[in-house]
Amino acid sequence: MNHLEWLDRPTLRTVTCKHTDAEKFLVSNVLTAGKTYEVKNETDEFLFVVDNTGKIGGYYKTYFD
Repeated sequence: MNHLEWLDRPTLRTVTCKHTDAEKFLVSNVLTAGKTYEVKNETDEFLFVVDNTGKIGGYYKTYFD
């Protein structure tokens, strides 16, 4: 259960959110355009970052630079 330790792990890199205009999902309440976020894990399609709530969230890479 690797995901339980993500908050305690070192940050892989930081990314900047470039937009919150989602077609299907509401992300504007947990991401802010222009703000930098710590990446804790990454897959081919998603970045798992510490969002505005202070928890880990998985978001499409299209939201970030």
